[in-house]
Amino acid sequence: MGEPRTCRLWLLVLAMASWVYTSMAMTFTIANYCSHPIWPGTLAGAGTSQLSTTGFRLDPGQTVQLAAPVGWSGRIWARTGCVFDADGVGVCQTGDCGGRMECRGAGATPPATLFEVTLGKGGGEDFYDVSLVDGYNLPVVAIPRAQQGGAAACNTTGCMADLNRSCPRELQVDCGGGGAIACRSACEAFGQDRYCCSGAFDTPAACHPTAYSTIFKSACPRAYSYAYDDSTSTFTCKAYDYTVAFCLPTSGIKKSDAMFLGAQIIDGDGNAPPVYSGSGGGGGSNRPPIYYNGGGRGHEPETMTTPSSSSAASTRYTQPWLLLLLVFLF
Repeated sequence: MGEPRTCRLWLLVLAMASWVYTSMAMTFTIANYCSHPIWPGTLAGAGTSQLSTTGFRLDPGQTVQLAAPVGWSGRIWARTGCVFDADGVGVCQTGDCGGRMECRGAGATPPATLFEVTLGKGGGEDFYDVSLVDGYNLPVVAIPRAQQGGAAACNTTGCMADLNRSCPRELQVDCGGGGAIACRSACEAFGQDRYCCSGAFDTPAACHPTAYSTIFKSACPRAYSYAYDDSTSTFTCKAYDYTVAFCLPTSGIKKSDAMFLGAQIIDGDGNAPPVYSGSGGGGGSNRPPIYYNGGGRGHEPETMTTPSSSSAASTRYTQPWLLLLLVFLF
């Protein structure tokens, strides 16, 4: 009689351990506010596993939620102008990752705007930033939602400015005369050590802002503009979700944040954008925050689950089997 009960207890312990691990996982909510499709890509850093999908299509107004394990590090970006065949082979005009829908461990071909993050372990803080070091292709904003019991609010960061319009001609990536579709970094354009913070310039003391990185920094003060731009561009937070929003409208976040992210503020109707503090506690809604596009109407992108990301989404949000297990055991 004692042995079956012991087995049940072990099963319960294993089930609870699994629940604790998965409940600590957090999510990336990737949202497309652009007027055209994008193809987000993900890349895990050294020592961490790839997410459940490393590349997919996201149409205007859609979102995808991807679960990430504790301690995950990596980057997320968006590709544009992609064409893929039925086997997922093709090419993108910007941000390409080896000519495939799924990046599979390949990074973004510059220029591309990057969201970079290292998630905390054992209750530690996350470190995150939006980087223009590899150039720029789309505006992106990262909005963390703080864990319950964590800081009252976490900093929103990113770049809302359209740098393709203000990009110096020598850095522009043009595609058939229709205007710049991306803006290269000076490092990529010229390959010189002083722009790349390499060689004799490979230290914080030797590598300083240049005329080109200053253009990026002036437009988007919170984004990384060159390799050693840490002090004003790296943020910390204890978050349970990061909304990574591409082409977010200026009315989508509070005005004070939008100004620091390079947004062009136009108070045409005299209405201030809604305040979004980034907090809300781990027990709050799992839906991405609602952003307002003006006119008094709320707009929330349609939540979409790709076949490759459905298992990741269920990791965080669906644990009903644990309740059934407890009922049958006891």
